Amino acid sequence: MRILQLVSCRGWSSDAYWAARVSHELERRGHQVTLGCRAGSEARVITQARSLGVRRIETFAFASGVAPGADAGDVRRVVAKLAETDIVHVHRSKEHWLAAAANRLSRTSRPIVRTRHIAQAVRPHAANRWLYRRATAWVVTVTEAIRGQYIASGLLQPERVTTLPGGADVEAFRPLAADPAVRRRLGSEPDRPLVGMVGGLRVMKGHTVVIEAAGRLLATGRAPRFVFVGRGVMESSIREAIRTAGLDAQITVSGFVDDLPRVLAALDVVLYVPLESDGMSRVVFECLAAGRPLIASRVGVVPEVLTDGGDAALVPAGDAAALADAIARLLEEPAARERLGRAGRALVESRYSGARLAAALEAGYARLLTAA
Repeated sequence: MRILQLVSCRGWSSDAYWAARVSHELERRGHQVTLGCRAGSEARVITQARSLGVRRIETFAFASGVAPGADAGDVRRVVAKLAETDIVHVHRSKEHWLAAAANRLSRTSRPIVRTRHIAQAVRPHAANRWLYRRATAWVVTVTEAIRGQYIASGLLQPERVTTLPGGADVEAFRPLAADPAVRRRLGSEPDRPLVGMVGGLRVMKGHTVVIEAAGRLLATGRAPRFVFVGRGVMESSIREAIRTAGLDAQITVSGFVDDLPRVLAALDVVLYVPLESDGMSRVVFECLAAGRPLIASRVGVVPEVLTDGGDAALVPAGDAAALADAIARLLEEPAARERLGRAGRALVESRYSGARLAAALEAGYARLLTAA
């Protein structure tokens, strides 16, 4: 199949990652995939997409808001692309509307597929009723909760909305031996457990809950080393919270890393503890694929795909006491960490790998083309 993926992100968000990952996986399966990105996003999006193996990339204006001149130019370009495309797959509202307009103007209209990445209900106003009921062939969501929002809105019949979580690269993220040099770089010390959290430094990610949990552990005589991997707008306030709690000797803020599989391998326990759903929860599946024992809060995709004690240790979101207890239990039980790591890897391989996601998309695309 000839597939046009369109993603208008300015930066390397979950939307851009998902589009790039499935583009590469679909190429692996023998399809011709073109990834359309926003002009000017070369450094933050296109370079990252190429690093994931995407070969065909084109740029569109994808101007913010309503920009008649730029939008008209993009519509003309999409119309021209439709003649050499079988499926158009969009990821944000901007390109969704542009593709729908191009289809209306083209003699060779193509099925439009939309992936919804965020847990924010779509408003069922008249324009969206046309967009989803008339102009869109299939909607893919990254969690069942997002699918439920669509169904509750009345915009789509249940059979036209499919949940496809996951998409981890099980070749890049695989069980590896811990590298002592990486552990030292992350602030670890010999014979001291290292607990890590990977994610942007933002309010909803739950860093302050981890800081409180670290303080609770220290008060009971337990002093594992913690590391926050990532960057974000809350970095200064998170560092201040660490200092205020007197935990500078316990918690390191490492910033961005470009060798995440090796960083995950260096961690004894990995935390994913957002206060609310953050959509596709990419890091969950990458941690599981890496075979690392995971403690996760029950938000978003987590309770949909993981079982407490089976694939991960699950805790209530925002509950520092429960998080501290879960960390203490896993650090004291090496066999439990090993078991969870193996189970998580097996789960991703069997259900949530990028290859599985691409196969499901491929089957959906084929059904749309057969029905056309």
